[in-house]
Amino acid sequence: MAMGQYIWQDREIRFDAQPRLLENRSGEFIIDSINSVEDTKGNNGMRGSLVVTNLRILWIAHKGKHNLSIGLKTVLNINIRKAKSKLRGPTQALYIMTQDANSRFEFIFTSLVKNSPRLFTTVQSVSRAYKTSSLYRDLKLRGSIIRDQQLILLPLEQVYNQIPDAWNLSSDQGNLGQFFITNVRLVWHANLAQNFNVSVPYMQMKHVRIRNSKFGKALVIETQPRCGGYILGFRLHPPERLETILKEICSLHKIFSVNPIFGVDFHEEESAPSLDALKVARVDDDVEIVDGDTNDAFAAYYAEGSNGSDNKEITFDNDIGLACEKLPDGWNMSSLWNVAGD
Repeated sequence: MAMGQYIWQDREIRFDAQPRLLENRSGEFIIDSINSVEDTKGNNGMRGSLVVTNLRILWIAHKGKHNLSIGLKTVLNINIRKAKSKLRGPTQALYIMTQDANSRFEFIFTSLVKNSPRLFTTVQSVSRAYKTSSLYRDLKLRGSIIRDQQLILLPLEQVYNQIPDAWNLSSDQGNLGQFFITNVRLVWHANLAQNFNVSVPYMQMKHVRIRNSKFGKALVIETQPRCGGYILGFRLHPPERLETILKEICSLHKIFSVNPIFGVDFHEEESAPSLDALKVARVDDDVEIVDGDTNDAFAAYYAEGSNGSDNKEITFDNDIGLACEKLPDGWNMSSLWNVAGD
């Protein structure tokens, strides 16, 4: 049975494509859209919009029919270097080196918004997320995908069937192992060597059918030419299960085709609150601040019995040669004269 159309959006570079080819396919979604970006390499001086999805980078001119579709699979490296823009002059720009088939292409994009790092941070982070989630999209041989005879699940992945006694027919004798059917891929591994395994995503399947082999009837999976064009054969025990397993795989593939999972996920960070939201109304404290470093003689004097009702002890003061009320501790007649002089 044929397993659907080839998904090209993340694996090819297209120039000046028809508008319908720039629309999101099923499973593709926009992560960020940046206005006012110049294609400094090919259309220097032309303003456009840069759209980053989970599969590709799009640049669409504001005027005219110029556009670019750069699949994330084609990206080799990303750098930030100086470039000469007709709209901004010498400035920092995003350099993207790519390879499509046997051809290499370099793209240079310049943000026309001053002091905005979105162009750099968005493209770099999405490209990194794409490269680290390849098991959703690419066939993998001898990977670290099995632990203790169990499949290491990817985020959003669910196992629908686990089939023991599944023979891989890649060698003359065959290898006995287990077969896992999930919502994103088929996985087989040998019982005696966990690292002898294969992971086949639904999006890389070209045909799945039952055919005769020297071992009897077998489940045959043919992959897309872009991922190697492998033909993999598996014999199940008992053989009567082949039809049931084939129907299950075809059914899960149809579900995947309607809403594919490509593995690139993102979460929007909460925006920082505005300055007005952070402002707190001013409240005056009901306190009196007293400078403790200054000897306020008047305050000390009035602190005790300022209404004159208390009887004070009378002492003779040698400094003035007169009898007077005893001063509080820490005070003398000289300090009182100094305050009076102020």
